[in-house]
Amino acid sequence: METKRNILVAFVLNLGFSVFELVGGLFTNSISIISDAIHDFGDALSIGIAFFLEKKAARAPDETYTYGYTRYSILGAFITTVILIIGSVLVIVGSISRMFHPEPVNYSGMIIFAIFGVIVNGLAAYKTHGGGSLNQKSVNLHMLEDVLGWVVVLLGAILMQFTDISLIDPIMSFAIASFIAVHAIMNFKSILDLFLEKVPQGISVSQLRGEFSKIPGVEDVHHLHIWSIDGEHNYATVHIVTNKKTTYELKDALRACALEHHVGHLTIEIERPGENCDEHECRVKQASSSGHGHHHHHH
Repeated sequence: METKRNILVAFVLNLGFSVFELVGGLFTNSISIISDAIHDFGDALSIGIAFFLEKKAARAPDETYTYGYTRYSILGAFITTVILIIGSVLVIVGSISRMFHPEPVNYSGMIIFAIFGVIVNGLAAYKTHGGGSLNQKSVNLHMLEDVLGWVVVLLGAILMQFTDISLIDPIMSFAIASFIAVHAIMNFKSILDLFLEKVPQGISVSQLRGEFSKIPGVEDVHHLHIWSIDGEHNYATVHIVTNKKTTYELKDALRACALEHHVGHLTIEIERPGENCDEHECRVKQASSSGHGHHHHHH
């Protein structure tokens, strides 16, 4: 429960603070404070979503969600990521236009806000560190990023106070927003891969098919599908043609082989060589690596 409370505290702090920042950014006319506000808001949001969806995502599989609820936490990450991408793109556009049309900035106001920023986010980072769960680790990472963002703004504000080069403000803003955008887009891509049922990273379908074919008694391998629910647990289904009478050892060998390839959940369909499987319908458009066994299936 400790974890949960820490996450909630961090969420409330961050959310309240990002509103306070937005006001500060508008008041000091500093676009880098505004970009940090968006960053903080995105982080508060992801922490909030993580908090509420984490509970749901932890639920065991049931009759309605037979795979479990894990994708809910990924859905949360997806929402946050989209918001962060939109926010950072808006800030990037704003900071570029600011570079061409510089506006006066209240430096001493910026310094005061930035000191606040470093303190509040520093506290939040301190509150969330040392968490065990993956979710909490990522929350803490967010926090540290926020602290760094504020340190950048603080140094920039001090620099501007002495040099009076207000161009530093949009340059900082551009840097912070680009950093957020790059991370968010990378995140977005990996989430999209999951939802599009892409084969999980580091797993080669042809390699696994090849190793299945080498197992004694396997005549043909088709309908091999591999996907992941959450990026951690991988599932596969496969049709195996064999003329063995007993298939226990064969299944054990297939499962062990799949496990070596980080597929923990393998469903096997066993067929006899003469059996009519409509494999042509769903065939992956490529020559099978096993290269034999097709002559059995003429309709």
